[in-house]
Amino acid sequence: MPISIVLSAMAFNLINGFVNGYYLGFLGHANSNLLALNLWVGILVFFAGRYINMKADKKLIALREEGDGYKIPQGWLFQYISCPNHFGEVIEWVGYAIAFWNLPALSFAIWTFCNLGPRAQNHHAWYKEFFTDYPKNRKAIIPFIW
Repeated sequence: MPISIVLSAMAFNLINGFVNGYYLGFLGHANSNLLALNLWVGILVFFAGRYINMKADKKLIALREEGDGYKIPQGWLFQYISCPNHFGEVIEWVGYAIAFWNLPALSFAIWTFCNLGPRAQNHHAWYKEFFTDYPKNRKAIIPFIW
């Protein structure tokens, strides 16, 4: 892995952690109103994304455990997108942004998408290059769109 990727990941995590921590700790107030609709919608969206992320990872790990080399993931969201694990993680952080409804949380969701979108596109391109029979209608990260 190139050192530039390691350094940029470290910089992102330091900046993102500081901005979100500083906002929640000193500038903003965490949703103290447990009846706030955005809090509960955000929690539901976050856990839906978490479920998608974990189920996709489980399916990918199961492919490796079979030991037959690379395979095309099939079924469930893999019918529509190459990287449902990345899609799920983006959904998680969109849920976080909805729940906490502040600029640092929104920036976290946007940065996550800006990081995982190109990674998903790269994975998608690899699948298409490696497998001549890769499904033509499958998108990279957003079903039916991208």
